[in-house]
Amino acid sequence: MGSSWKTEAGKNLTFSILMTNLKLPLNEQFKVSALTAIAVIKALHKLNIPKLKLKWPNDILAERKKICGILIENILKGNHIHASIIGIGLNVNQQNFENLPQASSLKRKTGIEYDINYVLKIIVAEVEKEVLENISRAISEIIERYKTYLFRLEKPSTFEFPDKSTKPGIIKNISSEGKLQVLFEDDLLQSFEVKEIKLLY
Repeated sequence: MGSSWKTEAGKNLTFSILMTNLKLPLNEQFKVSALTAIAVIKALHKLNIPKLKLKWPNDILAERKKICGILIENILKGNHIHASIIGIGLNVNQQNFENLPQASSLKRKTGIEYDINYVLKIIVAEVEKEVLENISRAISEIIERYKTYLFRLEKPSTFEFPDKSTKPGIIKNISSEGKLQVLFEDDLLQSFEVKEIKLLY
């Protein structure tokens, strides 16, 4: 869908998890995204990765540097989501990120060389557990959990729009559809889809 993940061969994880038989209403598709992001953070906590945050919608940051990205493609059956293909890119042992000043890896954060297969096992197990155990919970409950990790929540930030203009605002909430809700100086609360707004940091 026009997004890419640059990776050094043999150093990182780029994989997909197929979750089937979800029977999820279309208006609750953000559940999969939110639960996956929470699961990856939980898995990385087990590896003692420091200062983890979620940058909306589903980038994982460690000490303000991006170490993981998540992309989800849904498979529909009737008016429900039958299955989701959860794509995860995680920088594990890569050390150099040319022209990517905001990128980092597990090894750069801890100095440890990781067994890639072990990291994969931990993440897959956590994602499957988190999604299967919580997919039926209320979207509001899942979003509240998601927000506990949300980067720049309730903090003055700068946002960029598709025309490259910028504007200060404060992240206030995430809607049930997964939209970012930002309060601007004129006391106007606006909701944005992915690609409609970018947080600068």
